[in-house]
Order: sequence, then C-alpha cells, then structure tokens
Amino acid sequence: MNLPKEQLGLRRLRLNPLTRELVREVRLSHEQFIQPHFVVEGLKEREGVSGMTDVFRESCDSLLRQVEADLEQGVNKLLLFGVPAKKAESDFDFDFTAGQLAAIRKQFGADVWISADVCLCSATTHGHCGVINDMGDHILNTATVGQLARAAAAFAEAGADCVAPSDMMDGRIAAIRAALDADHCERTLIMSYAAKFHSGLYGPFREAADSAPRGNVKLADRATYQIDPARPGDALAAAQRDAAEGADILMVKPGLPYLDVLAQLKNELPTCPWAAYEVSGEYAAIELLAERGLADRARAHTEAWTSLARAGASIIISYGARHAKRWLSGATT
Repeated sequence: MNLPKEQLGLRRLRLNPLTRELVREVRLSHEQFIQPHFVVEGLKEREGVSGMTDVFRESCDSLLRQVEADLEQGVNKLLLFGVPAKKAESDFDFDFTAGQLAAIRKQFGADVWISADVCLCSATTHGHCGVINDMGDHILNTATVGQLARAAAAFAEAGADCVAPSDMMDGRIAAIRAALDADHCERTLIMSYAAKFHSGLYGPFREAADSAPRGNVKLADRATYQIDPARPGDALAAAQRDAAEGADILMVKPGLPYLDVLAQLKNELPTCPWAAYEVSGEYAAIELLAERGLADRARAHTEAWTSLARAGASIIISYGARHAKRWLSGATT
C-alpha cells in the first residue's frame, strides 16, 4: 500500500538544529550590547536594585570591580549613570560623574568603550530632567539645554567616547555638538535618546538613579517633555531633527512596547545606527517570570533581544548585557 508523502513545506527548514542555525535571518552578538551602570556618590558598599537581578547601585570602588568582571564576560561597552550626593536646581556640579568616567578610563584605557548619560534628573532637588520655572509647572528648555551642554563637555573631557542625552529637550543635540566641537572634542559621539516615550516601565531605574519626580513642584511626571505613547509621529520628527543636528546614533526607549516605532524609524532613516534600550521595567518583568518559574531566564531575554534586532536595532542596551555572551551561546545560567 502506497502511503501519501508527508507534506512538510516550510517545516523542512526547522527540523534540524544545524539547519536552523544556517537559515536564521537575525543574528545577535555580544559585541552589540551596552551594559548600564549606576554609581552613587557617598555609597560605601554596593546596593541591589529592586526587581533587577545582578544590577547594583555601585560605590566608586565596586564600579571598577564590576567593569573588570564584565570585561571578563566579554562586555566592553558601558553606559554610566552618575548619581551625585549634592542636588541643585541650577548651576549643577558634574565633577562626581566626570571623576568616575576618568577613573574607568585610567584603569581600563582603550579596552572599554564608555558612554555617559547626559541628563539632570539625578542631580535636581525635584527629580525632573531639567531646570524648572519658579511656578514649578514647566521645564525651561533653553536653561536646561545650556546645562546639558556643560555636562556633555565635562564628560567628554573626562574620557567618554560617547555622550547620551536622555532629557528630551528641544535643540539639545545641536547645543551639545557645538559645545563638544568648541572644546576640541569633535571625535566624541552623540547617542541621542531620540524617541524616549513617557512610559510606565522606568520604575526600577528611578530607584537606582534617585530620579523619581518629588518635592513641592506641580509637575507630577514627565509627560510634558517625553513622547506620548499615542503619538508615534513625534518620534519620527524628533529622530529626523536629532540626526540633522548631529547625532551619530539614535535610540528608541523603551524597547518591546515600541517595536513598531523602531521598525518605522529604521525604515525612514536606514543609514543611521539604531539603538534600543531594554528598560528596567522590561528587564524586571522577565526576571520576575523567571523567579516564579514561569519562563527560562536566558531564553526569554534572548527572545526579547532578538525582537529588538529584528525591528532594526544594531545596538542593544540591556541590564543583562553582562550575560549576553553566555546566553547567546546557549548557556541557561
């Protein structure tokens, strides 16, 4: 009796693990990853961050030890968030963060690529990302941009390869580029948080960076300067503006909820390198699933990273970057 041939169609490309390796369209490498770090002035010992496995608020000493440990795991690119002890409302002091950048550069030299977050939220008395007006209901754009340009120049002088403005003020890329060039730091890259949305997924980060809005101000949140999740068109306008003003790398933040935006922006600006930030809430959600036994940690993070690359990101900023080399090789821990 002649049996009908099994109809496999597309499944033939999936039946064998070695075949699956050959035909993958999206390939990730640990070389694409940037590891965020938080360093806190005055901290004596590192502290864990709620919901963020293997993520810490570092002391000055523990920061250097962690960078060294990350290098051993194949992670040689970092994004530094400095948290100064002294808070202000204007005329900010950037010496603490600049000092940590200089210390990393002195110890590790050209073995690391250092990017520095440029924002004011960790340095303000009120936790917002800029200079606030007397009424407490508005971020002053021009005054804030001036302070951001000062910070970027200080961080570049301290040894940052890249400055990453995350504030979402208008015109800050042009001002930072001008400040860098005037300070003979024309080789310093700008990685713009071009499409940073007013998301509910930043909670663990704000704990780590001491940057939650607070105090006696009328602005309860960042809705007046971060992009409304329901206005994706603003992301394109902001990205086009930042590219024209001199940004070298453009970023979408958060990652997974904005894959459609990332894909559109990559299509509209295909020659720009695109970064995606797997933010603290995204990372913590996967960690919680893994903690409850509802997901395999390495597999879930790898799947999320693959989706970011599939949508157009060539650079991935993730709190799990220090595990990327092992996880991408198939390790489960």
